[in-house]
Amino acid sequence: MQDPFKGFNDNNDNNNGNGPQGLPLPPNYATVVNPETGNMRIAKVGFAWIALLFPVVPPIFRADWYNLLCILGVNAGVQMILMMTVGNNAEIVGLVQLGLELLWGFIYNMMYFKHLFNKGFVPADEGSRDLLTNAHYWKAPKN
Repeated sequence: MQDPFKGFNDNNDNNNGNGPQGLPLPPNYATVVNPETGNMRIAKVGFAWIALLFPVVPPIFRADWYNLLCILGVNAGVQMILMMTVGNNAEIVGLVQLGLELLWGFIYNMMYFKHLFNKGFVPADEGSRDLLTNAHYWKAPKN
């Protein structure tokens, strides 16, 4: 299988829209790389519309099992608490479910990047570093 990231270099940055092999990247996408393994991830910074509509789809497609289990665990815990307290009151259950979906829309991409940073990933270029820093996803290590 051909490596889709073959030919990536540090001269490509998000400000001019060039990604790996010259692929265009939208200005709100960041590239992170693990310097030890060479693994690279490209993902959106900001609100996750798919996570709003289908909260489990982005972690499944990104093979982000840690955050998938977090989402499922929080949803299950909230649903259990709701069933014990309000029962089958559809209006309250619906409002709480809408609130949870909005929560995942707002924080899923941040959760994804923070987990990658904990695994040793760092921004691959200056454009990604600036984007992640401005979104408060990334803090440069103090050395």
